[in-house]
Amino acid sequence: MSATAKTDGYTIAHRDELERTGNWTLVRRSLSCRSFGVNLVEIPEGESIPEHDETERDQEELFFVVSGSPVLVIDGADHPAPEGTFARIDPERRRTVRNDRSQAALVLIVSAPRTSGFQPMEWA
Repeated sequence: MSATAKTDGYTIAHRDELERTGNWTLVRRSLSCRSFGVNLVEIPEGESIPEHDETERDQEELFFVVSGSPVLVIDGADHPAPEGTFARIDPERRRTVRNDRSQAALVLIVSAPRTSGFQPMEWA
């Protein structure tokens, strides 16, 4: 894909076309998502994302390890997270993602308030 396709009702873009700030690819902002947050973060060797909780915003977060093998730290406990790992974390839990490996880790983070009104499809 050579350019971001923005039309009435949808946006399609390659990750290389999305807005970035530091190691963060701002997916939500670039695609104009309004009902959930989504970002892609590259975590270099020896680095981590800021430790935080989502209590104030009452947001559940979903982490998906796209590549690498970082460690999810939840309330101070380490949880190895090899490529392909999913994790859902309640708002009250403190969390960070730390990369102790020599290769960068790529992690997709999705968040939404628990009061979002999401209705799953019957089969899902």
